[in-house]
Amino acid sequence: MKWNKTDFIQYHKASEYIDNILIPLMPFSLENDNKTEKLAFQGELIDIFSNEIEKNYKGRIFLMPSYNYLSTSSKENEITRINGWINHAKRNPFTYVFFLTFDPHWKQFETKLDGTLLWFPAITVGNLDGDETKAIISDQIKQLSDLIQSYWKTK
Repeated sequence: MKWNKTDFIQYHKASEYIDNILIPLMPFSLENDNKTEKLAFQGELIDIFSNEIEKNYKGRIFLMPSYNYLSTSSKENEITRINGWINHAKRNPFTYVFFLTFDPHWKQFETKLDGTLLWFPAITVGNLDGDETKAIISDQIKQLSDLIQSYWKTK
């Protein structure tokens, strides 16, 4: 389920079955053209990843709006805000909280997050419409899907 009116209406009818939320963590920056281009490309990738996971598990995962932050901001400050989102969301029957990111800086703070960090190294260059890129993305989405399912088996 996505953060839109139609899915939200469906969510209220079946909320007891939707026990996962997925929050994409998306940095941005306008510091220099190379960094901005790289982050914009990663933003496109994270949209593809999160939408495919949502589509694969529609009725089980609720895809939250992306959490956007400055790439140079303090992760400690961002953790406080993110955990505030989670506290608000957990008023509903969500059992699993997943954060999806390509930003490796989150790895050193993952134990402070009120959820599970799913970090993947991002493709940094390429054409999203190219066959090779599509194959890599498809493979990573499958790995991500398997990883999410592994958490369901442990609880």
